Amino acid sequence: MNKKLGAFALLGVSAVVLAGCAAGDSGGNDASGTPAPAQLRVWLNGTDTPQDARDYLVKTFEAQNPGSTLVIEEQQWTGLVDKLTTSLSSNDTPDIVEMGNTQSPAFTSSGALLDISDIKGTIGGDDLLPGFVEAGSWDGKLYAAPYYSGARIVFYNTAQYATAGVQVPTTLDQYVANGEKLAQALPGVSGVYFPGKDWYNALPFIWENGGEIAVQKDGKWEAQMSSDAAVKGIEQVQQLMTTASLAPKDGDETEAWVPFRTEKAATLSAPSWAYWSIVADENKADTALTKTVGYYALPGKNGGAAQVFAGGSNIGIAAKSAHPELAKSALEIMLSDDYQTLLAKAGLVPAKKSLGSQVAAATPELAKIISDAAANAKLTPASPKWADVEAKGLLQDFFVQVAAGGDVKTLATALDERIDSILNG
Repeated sequence: MNKKLGAFALLGVSAVVLAGCAAGDSGGNDASGTPAPAQLRVWLNGTDTPQDARDYLVKTFEAQNPGSTLVIEEQQWTGLVDKLTTSLSSNDTPDIVEMGNTQSPAFTSSGALLDISDIKGTIGGDDLLPGFVEAGSWDGKLYAAPYYSGARIVFYNTAQYATAGVQVPTTLDQYVANGEKLAQALPGVSGVYFPGKDWYNALPFIWENGGEIAVQKDGKWEAQMSSDAAVKGIEQVQQLMTTASLAPKDGDETEAWVPFRTEKAATLSAPSWAYWSIVADENKADTALTKTVGYYALPGKNGGAAQVFAGGSNIGIAAKSAHPELAKSALEIMLSDDYQTLLAKAGLVPAKKSLGSQVAAATPELAKIISDAAANAKLTPASPKWADVEAKGLLQDFFVQVAAGGDVKTLATALDERIDSILNG
């Protein structure tokens, strides 16, 4: 069976998207092969891409493609998989789409994205982040290029740590114990801000205790959340959520830096780029944390830096784009050194290894912490159907129940059954 045709069913959408690919291949080129002027639609998610990068993209693209225009349409991360699934199979698809790195395999394997292997060398080649290239590839071809990366690091309020008599932890057990001590010493303050839906920050506890989400054996996926190792890590998460955190038990990690920067939390694990939202508010004014924020890599079970979730995005061209050549032109701009440096200056880890030193950091110490965290970062299972797990919110629902004090082993066993059903369906 053709892998791309077979995999598209996992998203609950017919493979009709493939029928439109041939029609879009010409891209409306004139007789000379030059793309005809058109409007290009680019979907970017959330506010991670800074405004100066957006402005650079529009200005540069329109200068390089006279008569054409580029419109950026901002999307929300919540519900993105379903929205991409619907939009990429329609005749009104955006031309370029951003997706989370863990969501990429679903779309690269389904025929929803254009093969961009022909411009891989132009946009970075071997300089591109290898893990993100892997996430954006299928059957030896590149469909979604790396866009940016960012590992989670721990931010802390140095003044509150001093008040509670707490030192920067060197092991994961100490991190948990510190969270409880801070909460006890600082009434009304979360020792560690940990909302129930924040599965991204829960994963390191599973990995550091020797567990996995799911592993592949003999061509079949086996969920591992109910294993003894994983349960031990989840119980540590539950300990933090129930005894050290005042975050909503059914809340998510969106803008978690707000309670932290207003001194309602002493510790926050967040993507490295959150630093700039911690030390300055929406009006770029100093906050309570401007002079009292500290940072460290989440400590591992036995010391050193823990394995943390590798956040970030891939970006690709819709297979049904009516303007594939113009879209490639825009993608080349987005992967250019100038554009990627603008992302780096905003605290994002650029898509090219050679630009890693450009990541904005307040101090060399912070830059090293970001580097150490990124070096130990890890991804979710590399299954084309993993996006379905995310789309159904299984991990969010699970950790909400964990935060509510549910029995971890029982909950994890039920979760494993659902993950197995999806990944092997």
